[in-house]
Amino acid sequence: MSHLPARAVIALVPVLALLAGCGADDSSAGGDNATLRISAIPDQDPAELTAREEALAEYLSSALDVEVEYVPVTDYAASVSLFRAGDLDTVFYGGLTGVQARLQTPGATLLAQRDIDAEFRSVFIANADTGIEPFDDVAGLTAFEDTRFTFGSESSTSGRLMPEYFLREAGVDSGSELSGRPGYSGSHDATIDLVEAGSYEGGALNVQVWEARTAAGTVDTDKVVEVFTTPPYSDYHWLGGPDLEDRFGAGFTEELRTALLELDGSTPEEQAVLERYGAGKLIPTDADSYERIEEIGRTLGLVS
Repeated sequence: MSHLPARAVIALVPVLALLAGCGADDSSAGGDNATLRISAIPDQDPAELTAREEALAEYLSSALDVEVEYVPVTDYAASVSLFRAGDLDTVFYGGLTGVQARLQTPGATLLAQRDIDAEFRSVFIANADTGIEPFDDVAGLTAFEDTRFTFGSESSTSGRLMPEYFLREAGVDSGSELSGRPGYSGSHDATIDLVEAGSYEGGALNVQVWEARTAAGTVDTDKVVEVFTTPPYSDYHWLGGPDLEDRFGAGFTEELRTALLELDGSTPEEQAVLERYGAGKLIPTDADSYERIEEIGRTLGLVS
């Protein structure tokens, strides 16, 4: 540069300053300026989901002293792809999508689950016009043979994976023994609405969403009825990405886990967050809790 004319050196100054500024992107800042990007599978009404995740973002920002941003995703598969690519730092997954994301993302870490997730359940519902009566045993699922039936998302644990597993346990093959191919509503709320409207005669969904909707009075129980609640299984959990230490400093993964586990409702703000998740507290979890989900996923061709 010593051989350049003075005016050329002056012209280079703003260019060099601009290039220096480009290196300060918060996605690679290694701590001070990085933004923690959280997300969740889009399994229910988008407005409810946004309110819940933004409440968690506010809590985590205060607990960890970092900027936290909720990043919505379009579907279940997108959440897995974005997590694998490093565009999401921590995601609230269902059991199946959590298994898929963890297997596809070396170094991903299970962080926590809600107290209700260790023994989660699905609900089978039917349009009242079918005449299907409530029953207490998996074998009763034969009542859905030859019906128009919808699951939730194709990758939903409580809206597809486990309901299909229990149907098979009853001897009902969703590919050949329903009336036509099964539907995939895309969310638990949509499953209720489609069965209530008569678009499908039966469906399966997350017990938490069913109970919340019926408690809120947004289900016409003269038109759609609960007929069976499944045995329990492990479901939702938080997964942390493999780059957390690089982006936020050594020990951050454990700090994030601790922040989640300390969300116990001890303040009104924490209580409000937990209520949005339908939980009393968050608890530890590990990969062993999801071995059954992985095994069933492989059997149904949803995990490779």
